[in-house]
Amino acid sequence: MLSFGEFIINLSHSFTLCIITLLILSVILVNGWTDAPNAIATCVSTRCIRPKRAIIMAAIFNFLGVLVITMISSTVAETLHSIANFGDNAEHALIALCAGLVAIVLWAVLAWWFGIPTSESHALIAGVSGAAIAIQKGIGGINLNEWKKVLLGLALSVIIGFVVGFLITKLIEKICKNIDRRKTIPFFKKLQVFSGASMAFMHGAQDGQKFIGIFLLAIELSSGITGAGSIQIPFWLMIVCSLVMTFGTSIGGYKIIKTVGMKMVKMEPYQGASADLASSSSLLVCTLLGVPVSTTQVKTTAIMGVGASRRMSNVNWNVVKNMFLAWIITFPACGVLGYLTTFIFLKLFV
Repeated sequence: MLSFGEFIINLSHSFTLCIITLLILSVILVNGWTDAPNAIATCVSTRCIRPKRAIIMAAIFNFLGVLVITMISSTVAETLHSIANFGDNAEHALIALCAGLVAIVLWAVLAWWFGIPTSESHALIAGVSGAAIAIQKGIGGINLNEWKKVLLGLALSVIIGFVVGFLITKLIEKICKNIDRRKTIPFFKKLQVFSGASMAFMHGAQDGQKFIGIFLLAIELSSGITGAGSIQIPFWLMIVCSLVMTFGTSIGGYKIIKTVGMKMVKMEPYQGASADLASSSSLLVCTLLGVPVSTTQVKTTAIMGVGASRRMSNVNWNVVKNMFLAWIITFPACGVLGYLTTFIFLKLFV
C-alpha cells in the first residue's frame, strides 16, 4: 500500500501525476460545492436551520461519511476503479484520464452556474468512460460488468427515493393522525436537522468513494500499472478526499438549495424529515451493496415522493421536468466531452 510520503515523492518526479492530482481534487471540490447542498436543501427550506449553519453541518458530516463508510466497505470505490479500460500504455492512459476529468469539471461548473442539480456521479462515470472509449477507439474502453451496476443504480435512484419518500410520509401521517400538529413541530424540526446530517453523511459516503476509486486508478497508472485488480485504500487518501470535499461543501451552493428545497415542493418539517430519512436510508443500502447511485437523484425523487403522498399537484412538475432533462443530458454530454477532450489531448501530448 502506497504511503503518503511515497505519493509525495512520486508527485515530485511526475508532472503528469501532479496535473491529474490537481484535476481530481478539483472534481472533488466541485462535487462538494455543487452536490452537497442537495443534502441540506430540505432542512433549509423548512426553516429548521439557517443556511450558514446547515452548510457547516453538511461539511462536517460529508467529511465523516467519506471516512467512516470507506473504512467499513469500499465496494463503490472498487466499481469506479474498474469501470473503464484505458489500455496497456500507462502514459497514454494517464493523459486520457486527465482529459476525462477536464470534461467533468467543465460540465459541473456549467451546471452550478445555472443552478441545475445535475449528478456529479453521472458526470464522473460518463466523462471517464468517454475518455476510455476514445483511447481504445471503441466500446472495449468500458467494463460492461461494472456498467451494469451503474445502470442498476440509475434505475434505483429514480425509483427507490420516490417510493421510500412516499411510504415514510404516509407512515408518519398515520402515526400522528390524532396528535395536535402544533405539538409535533418541535420534534420534527429536530428530526429534520438529524436527517439532514444523515443525508450529508451518506453523500460523503457515496460520492467520496467514487472519487477515491478514480484517484487510485490515477496513482496506479502513474506507476505503470494498467491491469485493474483488487484495491487497498490508504488511510491518507480517505483523509485527503474528505478534507477537499468538506472544503467544497463549506463554499456553499445556495442556488441549488433554492431549486431543490424551495421550488420543487413546498414542505413542512415532517415532510422534509421524511425526504431526508428516505434518501439517506436508500443511499446506505446501495452503498453497502456496492451500487453507485446518484445522491442528487435519490434526494430529489424522495422529495417528489413526499409531495406526491398528499396529491400529485403538490409537485412542481416543470422543475422536475427540467431536472430529468439535466440528468438525461449528463451521460451523453459528459461522454462526448470526455471523448473530444481525450482526442484533443492525445493529439497535443502524444
